[in-house]
Amino acid sequence: MKQYDVIIIGSGLGSLVCGAILGKHGYSVCLYEKNRQIGGCMQTYARDKAIIDSGVHYIGSLDEGQVLNKIFSYLGIMDSLHLQRMDVDGFDYIHFNKEKKHYQLAQGYDRFIEQLLIDFPQERDALHAYCDAVKDVCSRFPLFNLRTGDASEKEKVLGIDAAGFIRSITDNQRLQQVLAGNNLLYAGVENKTPFYVHALVQNSYIESSWKCMDGGSQIARALQKVIKQYGGDIVRNTEVKKIVGKDGVVDHITLADGREISGKYFISGLHPARTIAMTEHDSFRGAYRSRITSLENSPGTFMINAVLKPGTFPYLNYNYYHHATDSAWNGIHYTADNWPQTYGLFVSAGEGKLQYADNLSVMTYMRYEEVADWQHTFSTDTYPDTRGADYQAFKKERAEKLLNVVEEQFPGLRDCIHTYYVATPLTYRDYLAMPEGSMYGVAKDANDPLKTFISPATRLSNLYLTGQNMNLHGILGVTMSSIVTCAELVGMEQLVNEIIETNK
Repeated sequence: MKQYDVIIIGSGLGSLVCGAILGKHGYSVCLYEKNRQIGGCMQTYARDKAIIDSGVHYIGSLDEGQVLNKIFSYLGIMDSLHLQRMDVDGFDYIHFNKEKKHYQLAQGYDRFIEQLLIDFPQERDALHAYCDAVKDVCSRFPLFNLRTGDASEKEKVLGIDAAGFIRSITDNQRLQQVLAGNNLLYAGVENKTPFYVHALVQNSYIESSWKCMDGGSQIARALQKVIKQYGGDIVRNTEVKKIVGKDGVVDHITLADGREISGKYFISGLHPARTIAMTEHDSFRGAYRSRITSLENSPGTFMINAVLKPGTFPYLNYNYYHHATDSAWNGIHYTADNWPQTYGLFVSAGEGKLQYADNLSVMTYMRYEEVADWQHTFSTDTYPDTRGADYQAFKKERAEKLLNVVEEQFPGLRDCIHTYYVATPLTYRDYLAMPEGSMYGVAKDANDPLKTFISPATRLSNLYLTGQNMNLHGILGVTMSSIVTCAELVGMEQLVNEIIETNK
């Protein structure tokens, strides 16, 4: 059997970027993916000739000279991506309650300010203060600016909460809520979610916002080509069951079929708690295991992916965020009686489909306890299970309830739908191995910011972690996390310099 330098568990974005970077540096790599399709949240699936995205609805910072563009160029995938720039005057539309109008978040800081001044003409100073603060916070995260630095740069801002900061710059309550209006992007919790999370996410989209034409899986396919170009392999339909340690290092992993695979280094793209649960070694006993397994995760997702009848629903080159109350923060605290309190609507971009859309997604929150009755079931493409008639009835009832709310803003949407498919926290748990189907993994807390910082290095000297729980979620955040992980083997200064040199 072929021997590899680096064994990588999972094939989500974090794992794929690690595989590509380490392959470029001469390491032989092999990724093991339990599903038929690679890519984690970048997976797409086809229904009725429509390509449906499971998670990548838009990406930021991809314009020339911007940070994700530079990293993707370094990885050798930027030129192969097929992208659609979103509406520069409003990539996100924010709507509240029964209000007759919406508010637009525009690309580019000057345009962002001028667009909001249309609705808030007295708030120029507040908008400048907000934008300056977002840029200042982002400047304190060295890697997001492709430079080396140290943790002390960001220490002063880690404990600032997003809602509190936004309240501090303006007394206009509607503007406060508009600036937080797309917080479904990071499962925002009032007085808890750190401002740095808000800033890093918002900044990337204000810099530039893009949709992937015909799905985000193109990023996974492009990275797979890079991995194979450097002699790496990706093994699908093969689940890793155990990580076996010996004398302070990982000795091998055990696959579902019982095979044992050895390597020099091991990287897990799974949630840290899942990784630790799979690991057989006494290094993970005690305080470390307890800390990781006790971290709170963000809530789960309920998603409708709707295939549309041809020529019935105009393509929207923006996303639409609705809040049932006057607060952008209330949606996450829904009750059984008032669900859903918020949603995001994302219209897919496709070749030849920019006049009328062929599919769209509607996303809202759902806590795991709501699907706990079926938690002992398991269903993926490889191991399909209907979970029973009661689960199907639950999905149908919730989907119709969500569509009722969406139709208040988009009358006649139901008449445009050919068919729809529903994902719940169980779907994300089973496909992505996320504890309780969590939307964005470990929830960050401004009141105890260091608790949720997880090092890529573990107690086993050749086992490393990567993915959305390390640094920040999303395409940009996970890509950055992969660089941090690879720096453990290659060196941060060398990596950053290589990225800069590639883009000269």
